[in-house]
Amino acid sequence: MENRGILTSMVYGLVTILLIILSVSFIISLLLRFTSLTETSFSWVIMVLTFVALIIGGFVSGGKSKQKGWMVGAGTGLLYSLLVFLVQYLGYNATFSMEQYLFHGGFVFAAIIGGVLGVNVVRNSRMV
Repeated sequence: MENRGILTSMVYGLVTILLIILSVSFIISLLLRFTSLTETSFSWVIMVLTFVALIIGGFVSGGKSKQKGWMVGAGTGLLYSLLVFLVQYLGYNATFSMEQYLFHGGFVFAAIIGGVLGVNVVRNSRMV
C-alpha cells in the first residue's frame, strides 16, 4: 500500500510539471506571435523555467508522499524524462543526444531537490 501512495504522489508531481510547462509554453508562444522576439532569445529562459517546473513538481510529489523525498523526486524526474523521450522517439523518430542526457540528468537532480524540500517543509509545518 505504501508504494501506491508514492506512485500517486509522483503522478501528482508529473501533472504539476506538465501544467506549468504548458502554461509557460502558451505564454511564450503568445510573446513570439505578437512581438518581434525570436525563439533563440528565449532558449535560456525556457531552460531555467523547465528547471523551476521540475523543482516545483518534485516539491509537490515530496509534500504529497511525506516520506522518501529524494526517491519520490527522482521518480518524478524520471517519469518526466521518460515522457519527453517517448514523445521525441515516437513522434519525431529521434533518440536523446548526449546534451539532452545531461539536461535530463539535471532535471532529475532538480526534482530530487524539490522532493527533499517538499518532505521537509511538510514535516516542519506539522511540528509548529
